[in-house]
Amino acid sequence: MHFTIQREALLKPLQLVAGVVERRQTLPVLSNVLLIVDGQQLSLTGTDLEVELVGRVQLDEPAEAGEITVPARKLMDICKSLPADALIDVRVDEQKLLVKAGRSRFTLSTLPAKDFPTVEEGPGSLTCSLEQSRLRRLIDRTGFAMAQQDVRYYLNGMLLEVSAGLIRAVATDGHRLAMCSMHVDIGQADRHQVIVPRKGILELARLLTEPDGQVAIVLGQHHIRATTGEFTFTSKLVDGKFPDYERVLPKGGDKHVVGDRQALREAFSRTAILSNEKYRGIRLLLESGLLKIQANNPEQEEAEEEIGVDYQGDSLEIGFNVSYLLDVLGVMGTEQVRLVLSNSSSSALLQEADNEDSAYVVMPMRL
Repeated sequence: MHFTIQREALLKPLQLVAGVVERRQTLPVLSNVLLIVDGQQLSLTGTDLEVELVGRVQLDEPAEAGEITVPARKLMDICKSLPADALIDVRVDEQKLLVKAGRSRFTLSTLPAKDFPTVEEGPGSLTCSLEQSRLRRLIDRTGFAMAQQDVRYYLNGMLLEVSAGLIRAVATDGHRLAMCSMHVDIGQADRHQVIVPRKGILELARLLTEPDGQVAIVLGQHHIRATTGEFTFTSKLVDGKFPDYERVLPKGGDKHVVGDRQALREAFSRTAILSNEKYRGIRLLLESGLLKIQANNPEQEEAEEEIGVDYQGDSLEIGFNVSYLLDVLGVMGTEQVRLVLSNSSSSALLQEADNEDSAYVVMPMRL
């Protein structure tokens, strides 16, 4: 195998592919990246057996075909450290990878390509194509609510649900829930649900860098595959049953509060400074036309904010984890937000004031 390539052309796919590779591995080959030269194309593959990412680069110069695996992190660090305009010459010689650029020379250890595991492909049961910006919006709007290392392993990921003309993303950690839907042109009559693991979602989001570009998605029984112009991403799915999110959505809340998103966000941020560092609890006191936000902590310190809101109705006192409210306000895009409450022990529903495609549920706290 032998090819030459500009540093910039190699570095971008290498950084993304190396991001999938875990540093501490039981199998040495899993800390390597698989390089394959075929015709005028170089492909780079990284995997941790859960998630696999393949990056493709067109080579300008004629190349000698071949395949080999080399340490991902070291190759990336070498590329990063070379001058921006460097031309890199890569060849395999006696089971070593020789990398030359200008006056620099590096010899890297290799492992044979046949030892490199591939994520098995099952038959794809559903295929659709949509703009990267739209898929990115689904992930950005809901990803923050995914659980981390929860024993209920099916919460450590995101539910993607496809039904007739609609794709929906749902994430929850048991204390809050985020949901976002969008209309897409899919001829799918049945409801199809998959749970994509947390790492898969985060890696997929990193790939969606061209808002107008298309991404083709294949949902199989055990895998999700997403293909853009330069990358193919494959992730195993979480084998489990996601909670029935429709039962979690609060119904019949009679207290509708509309307020300025940025003003609320700033007031919550200031109040949070003096909330209990462990539980992050704040108290909301709702009256006609007014919302009071209070926080205190074990050091007897207190914060209080008052903010004008559009609300007519009975007064209510309710507690929340302020981090959850700030997360929701941080991903919303409109100036006005709507908060629907019923009583002090029921969850709150948050939505953009003039937009129904996203919904957020936050459970109350006892303070």
